[in-house]
Order: sequence, then C-alpha cells, then structure tokens
Amino acid sequence: MTEQINHTKKITIALAWCLAWGDRRESQFDLAVLKNMRQALTDGGQIPEEVRSLVDQVKQLQNIDLNKFPDTFQELQNKYADLWNQRTKIGLVYGGATKIKQYVFEAAKLSDIRGASALLDRINLVDIPAFFGHYDESAPKPKSAEDCLKKIREWLERSFPKLGDALIPELLIYSTGGNVLAFCPAAFVDDLANAIERRYTEETLTANSCAVGQTFNLLEVRFGLLNNAENFWIDSYLKNHQNPLVESYFGGSKDANKKTKSSQQLRDAFIERKNFNELVTSLAIAFNKRRSGNTTGDRPSRAYPPIFETHPYLVRDESDRRPAIFQATELGDQPYMSESLARKRLAGQIAKRDGNLQWYDRIGFDWKSKESSIPNWIQDFSRFVEKKHSEISYLIPPKTDEALSLREIGQAGKGFVGYIYADGNNMGGYIQKNIQTPEQYRQFSEDIFEATKDSAYYALAQHLQPTYVHRESEAGKQSTVLIHPFEIIAIGGDDVLIIVPADKALAIAQTIGEKFEEILKSKGRYDIPSTKKPIDYSFQRYQNGSIKPSESFLSTSLGVLITAENTPIYYAEKLVGQLLKSAKKKAKALKTKHGYHGGTIDFLSMKSVTMLSSNVESFRKEGLSKGNLRFFAAPYTLHEIGGLIEVVKVLKSANFPRSQLYQLRSLLENGKQTGMINYRYFRVRLKDGQSEIRTHFEDAWCKPKTNNGNLAPWMTGTDEQDKIFYETIWRDLVDIYDFVDVETNVPQEANS
Repeated sequence: MTEQINHTKKITIALAWCLAWGDRRESQFDLAVLKNMRQALTDGGQIPEEVRSLVDQVKQLQNIDLNKFPDTFQELQNKYADLWNQRTKIGLVYGGATKIKQYVFEAAKLSDIRGASALLDRINLVDIPAFFGHYDESAPKPKSAEDCLKKIREWLERSFPKLGDALIPELLIYSTGGNVLAFCPAAFVDDLANAIERRYTEETLTANSCAVGQTFNLLEVRFGLLNNAENFWIDSYLKNHQNPLVESYFGGSKDANKKTKSSQQLRDAFIERKNFNELVTSLAIAFNKRRSGNTTGDRPSRAYPPIFETHPYLVRDESDRRPAIFQATELGDQPYMSESLARKRLAGQIAKRDGNLQWYDRIGFDWKSKESSIPNWIQDFSRFVEKKHSEISYLIPPKTDEALSLREIGQAGKGFVGYIYADGNNMGGYIQKNIQTPEQYRQFSEDIFEATKDSAYYALAQHLQPTYVHRESEAGKQSTVLIHPFEIIAIGGDDVLIIVPADKALAIAQTIGEKFEEILKSKGRYDIPSTKKPIDYSFQRYQNGSIKPSESFLSTSLGVLITAENTPIYYAEKLVGQLLKSAKKKAKALKTKHGYHGGTIDFLSMKSVTMLSSNVESFRKEGLSKGNLRFFAAPYTLHEIGGLIEVVKVLKSANFPRSQLYQLRSLLENGKQTGMINYRYFRVRLKDGQSEIRTHFEDAWCKPKTNNGNLAPWMTGTDEQDKIFYETIWRDLVDIYDFVDVETNVPQEANS
C-alpha cells in the first residue's frame, strides 16, 4: 500500500508539473512556483495558490472510480466538465533501442559483446534517467553517480536548450527494459524524443534507436483517446460491435464458445480498452511506423544518422562491418578496429575493471566513457549477496575477480558453458487487461525488473561459488585467480541472458523460474484468480512427490544451451533464442489447455559445433522423430525439469553403466517394443539402485494413462490434434548426464 501511495504521489507531481508548465517552451508560471509546488506535493505542504486549481484537477482525475464508467460521451463531458475543459496538453514520449541483438552480437568476441551490452545498459539505466535528474535506485550503480548526472545534464543543455529545465524525476514512468516511457510538457515532446535518439547514436555510433511523442488532454490519461469526431463511446460500440473494424480494435464479439457476448461482456471489453494503456498503444503504433522509416510531422525519419566513410579497398574491422581506422597493437590479438568497435571494447574492459586502456588513449578519440559511468552487474550482484547473506551461502573472498573469457567460465564446467536466456510469459496480456493507469505502469515496471534481476542473482548465488581458474594474460603470463564463474550479458525488463558453467546451467535456470514467481507472489498484486487455477495436474509428466501449484499470474520461460566453451557466441545466441521460443510456445499451450501459468524450460546439449546445422525445431522433427515416436521430451515445466535432474542423480548413484546409457539411447530408434525390452534387460541386471530407478523414473515418468502397466522408457502424449504419440526423456538424460553435479559451497579449483 505504501508503494502504491508513493507511485500515486509521483504521478500527481508529473501531471501537475505538465499542466503548470503549459503548452509553450517557456513556463506559464515562474519556475520557482513549479518547484515549490513539487516540494509541497512531496512533503504534504501548502500548494502555491497560483497552481492549486491545477493540482485539484489532477487529484480529481486520479480519484475517478472506473467501476462507475460513464455510459455515453455526453455523460463523460458533463460528469467531468472541469477536466474536459482543461485544454493544456500533456506530452507522452515512448522510445528506446531497436535491433539490439544486431548491435550486441555483430562482434564475435565476448569482450566486445560485453561492451556493447554495457553501453546500452548505461544509456538505459543512467543516461536517459539523468535527462530527468533521476538515477534508478534498482539499477546497478556506477561510481560517482552525481558526477555522471551532472555531465549528462550538461550535454542535454548544449544539445537541447531549455529541455533540462522542463524535466523532473517524477515525469519518468519507466526506463529499465530497454525502452523509456515518460511524461513531459507538451512543447518539448519532439525535443525529448530527439534527445533519446541522439544519445544512442552519439554514444554507440551504430545502435538503432527510435522515439516518438504525442500530446493528450488530461482526461485522456484516465479514459484513453477522446479525439474521435463521432464521439464513439459505449452506446455506439454496443450498436456496432460486429463491425469488422470495431472487432479488430476492441476484440471479437463472440466468446470462446462462438456465442455472441452479452452486453456486460461487451461493456467490459470497451472499458478494458479505454484507459491509459490506449495512449501507450497509440505511441507504440507511431513507434513502429517511425522504426519502419516513415516521417512524422517535422521530424525526419532518422534525425541523427551515423556517417561512415566507405571504400571498396579499405581494411575492415574485426566484425567485418565497417572500415578499420587503426590496429590496437597493445592488445594480445592486435585487432583492427573501427571507432564503433573500439567503443565496445573499451566499455567491455571498463565493465570488467581491466586497466589496460593505453591502446585507446593512444588513438586520441574525443569520446570517453570513464569508469564512473559504466554500470557493473557483478558489483551489483556482490551488493545483493551482502544484503541477502542470511538467505544464501555464496562466499566472496577478498580479491575475487571477474571472468574475462568463456574459457575461464568453461574451466569451472568441464570445458563447457551454459547459455541461459529467460523471458517473461503473459506480460502483454496482463498489461492489456490489468494495467490501466500511469501509476500501475510505474509499479509494474519496478516489480518486473526487481523480480528479473533478483531471481537471476539468487540463482547464481545458490548454485555457484567463486572458483580458482588458470588465466593467461595477453603477454602470455600464466596465473591462478579466483573468479565469479559466470557472465551477465544483459538484464533488462523481463529478459535475462547469462553464461554459467555447464554443470550448473539447468539448476540455475530452474531456480530463476521458481524465484521469479516467488518474488512476484510476495508482492500480492499478481495472484492467479481461483477460477483460473488448474484443478487437475495430470498434464505434469513427472508425478513423483507433491506438485507445487503456480502462485503468480506471471512467470518466465527459459532456453538453456549447453555447449563447448569455444562455440562462437553469435551462433550460441541464435540457438538459445530458438530454445526460448520453444519454451514459450510450450507455456502458452499449457496455459490455454490446462490453465498452467508457470514457467517452462527447453534445453539442448551440443558437444560439438557441427552437431546441429539447422534450427532446433527442424532438427527434432527430422532427426529425433519417427512415426509416432519422439526420442526427446523437451520442453519441460519447472516441476518436470527438477524431476529430470533427480533421475540423473539416481542413475549416477546406482552406477548405471554409461555404455548401456548410450546403447539404450541408440536402441530406442528400433521401435517402441524394442526400447521397452532392452530397458528392462539393462535395469534388472543392475546390482544396486533398482528400486530407486523404479521409483524416480518408471513410476514417476512412465505410468500409462489408462491401466496399471509400465511403458518405461516411454511416456504417452497427445499432439495439437489430440493424436497419441510416445516420447521419452532417455535421450535428454544422456545429454545432460555429464552436466548434473553435486552442489558445492566452498571455492573450487577448476579443471585445467
């Protein structure tokens, strides 16, 4: 409740500030009056008389009961006459980086990818909030934050005079997910949009960005767009709800049973659409138009395009994208670099506290990104561990360094690493149905960013410990160092991309999914309505032990790729992205069919780069399927992935011969009956662990749905057309067998 009051107060200040400023570039009141108003609203003091009526209008707007929605446009005008007659517009700006993966992963080396991500993080979490004189307390803090804010505000004043005076921290709704949404005085809408685009271009040179802004009346903040000539409202909608154009905007006029919706259902659909979310949707449409190259008003399609020299005979940089302008001979690989690539490499070194920056100083570029302005995820993780020390046992000895390469992370994972890519489920649908006010947008953004970041940190701290690895310097000198054995590529909004030792990847992914839901559940705002909870959990294929029900309406799906440390990062990123899409598809299907709101995980273990030449879906369909047999069972729910890991531990404890594991995997392709007979043969020959395997594998996974027999190693499933097929977890067990290990809680000596 306290958080909600705080968000309401901030939006009150934001809207009152815009109204008090007015429609012109110069404030209609003395700036001191606006500042006094802001201070009074913050502290609960006396509002200056000049702006008291404006503040009262904002509070009237915020106190509107949406359960008493006006039935006609005339009723809306009469009921809220003061708000309707308020003609001062309020600006709203939406923007951010686009084609992010293209920018981040165009380089092949981890240091350059790390730097590209760090630059975008700095713009999202430091630079743009600094436009408003604000620093996001939930973001990783750079050193000398106040100095950063001062320099960025100076840049803003040089580039867009007077814009800085019109912006205050309360105007910013969110900026943590790679996009920014903010109010501003109406006259500065284009300036703020241009400032966002210009900042991305000036700092990165090559990252794409887009920002758009529109102005709205005060009443539209609560009731959505009101500028239609026909005064289209509920009464008009009920008469025209079957019109195809109306259906495309407000949703179909028939329910799931193909019956025409009742008047109340249609009314609810209209109300669900007509709120602040409609303004954001309008901006999103304008954003996509501008992103596609369309001009709007006086703004050119690309206000600040980067300009690079082109020539057919110039040496290209390492990314093979742009002409190289120098060779960094001070670095071990002596790379050829363009200025764009040099900035990425520099930011990557600063993020990892690498002091070897002489190569950049020698070139004499006028662009500098000092250490103080680069957010550091590892330092933020360390602060999290210190704060949560009573809940987790991650020990950070003095002089614990950060991993500088995939090879160092791979040393902690038997030469293999795990890529984990997480993304939220049900986010768009939840926003459309439940987020109706600016206050709720601000709260939702903070909740999701906190759940995403803290769940990732918690999972890393629970399953990993600082590890000793062998490091080779660029001069060829060998040393043993203690490192955090992971790399955080990006955390933003509801997305996470991290690299961890392979033998911990699945456990970390499972914990991220579970902790994400747990954190949101604790907020008390995302509970699943009892009518939408699944009654029958038979869709869970792992039936051993109690099945924990989903408690949060929102969850996350994850893709996990286990691969060799020398696998090209751009290739690994594409594969793990495909696995994430597969996991999200599974989550959507389970939600539609069974009401499951929890997370899902899809994974692939790839021990050589040449194993997979096509996409994951085609590989499974063509290489791992035969008739009605599927030799894999991925994707899994979070509950099922825990069961899969448990079976691997049981097989290891039973000393199940590895040769027989592989032999049985091969024999599965000979047919259902052959697979069952050979599994029985191998299992009964075991000296130890037969009962454990029967309990954790046969009884938990392979029970038939219609009788008391035994299908091991097969399970029965139904496809989208309700046709029966048989699948098995055996191949998945074999794939992860080497990458499921016992947890350790002390610093470890990695394998050479």
